[in-house]
Amino acid sequence: MKFQGKIFDWNDEKGFGFVKPNGGGDKAFVHIKSFNSRSRRPMNNDEISYHMVKDNNDRYQAMNVELLTNDKTTLSFASSFLINTVAIVSFLTLLIALTINGYLPFIAACIYAITSVITYFVYAEDKLAAKSDKWRTEEATLHLLSFIGGWPGAFYAQKRLRHKSKKAEFQRTYWTTVILNIGLATWFFAGNGFEVIFSFFNSIR
Repeated sequence: MKFQGKIFDWNDEKGFGFVKPNGGGDKAFVHIKSFNSRSRRPMNNDEISYHMVKDNNDRYQAMNVELLTNDKTTLSFASSFLINTVAIVSFLTLLIALTINGYLPFIAACIYAITSVITYFVYAEDKLAAKSDKWRTEEATLHLLSFIGGWPGAFYAQKRLRHKSKKAEFQRTYWTTVILNIGLATWFFAGNGFEVIFSFFNSIR
C-alpha cells in the first residue's frame, strides 16, 4: 500500500527526517537514499508518496519515496538561486574590472579569492563532520569567514555541497555579512565608493 504524507524534522545536512501520513497514522523514518527520483533536495513540509515497511528494530521506514513536486516551489528556488548567482557574479566582475583598471588595489581581489577558497573548504569539512557526527565548525566561524571576504566561496559551497542552504536563520545572518562586507570593503578600499564606481563607468563610455 502506498501512502502520502508530509516531511517533518528534516535534517538536510544528514539527509534524513520523518514523514507523517495524511489523515493520521504512524510516522516513518525517511532517508535521502530512499527517494527514487527528485528535482531538488527534500525539505520540511514537502508532500511525498511512499511505501512503509518495518526495519529490523520494528520501526517504520519510508521506502520507494517520490517527491510530489510543487512546480511553484521549484520555480521559486530556481529564481532565488538565479538572482543570487547573478548578483554575486556581477559583484565579482565589477571587483575584477575595478582592480584591472586601477580603481582598487590588487590586494582587494586577493583577499576575496583567498578567503573564498578557505571558506569553501571549511564548509566542506563541516559538511563531512555533519555526516559522520564529528566535531562541527561553529556557525559563528562560518559567518566570520563570510564577513572578512569569503562570502563568494560560502555561497558556492552552500549550493554545491547543499550545506546550510535551507536554514532560514543561517541564511539571514549570511546575507547580513555579505552586505556588511561589501559596505566595509567599499569604505576601506575606495573611500567614497560610489564616486569610484561612477567615475569608472564614465571612463569606459
